[in-house]
Amino acid sequence: MKFQISNFKFQIVLIVFLLVTCHLSLVTAADWGGVDESVVEKYAEEHGRAAKEPLINTDQGDLLLFVFLLAGTTGGFAAGYYWRMLTENKTKNKEQRIQK
Repeated sequence: MKFQISNFKFQIVLIVFLLVTCHLSLVTAADWGGVDESVVEKYAEEHGRAAKEPLINTDQGDLLLFVFLLAGTTGGFAAGYYWRMLTENKTKNKEQRIQK
């Protein structure tokens, strides 16, 4: 298999360009604050409403991951439990339309 030199050089330049672009975007993204920090908190402090500590702090450990796990498990159980009800109505309606 022959490589064309000009095509190979183009690919190398393109890969280097993409790597440099990704690196620079990650470096500059670290300096940007979110909308909450840059806008909402600024105006809230101006009007005397400073941020409070959340009632349930999900930033500690894997609590947020555990909450999503419980929500997914509950939703999956409910969908599985009511699966026949969810699917039979559609097939009954389809059968009634076909018979008419």
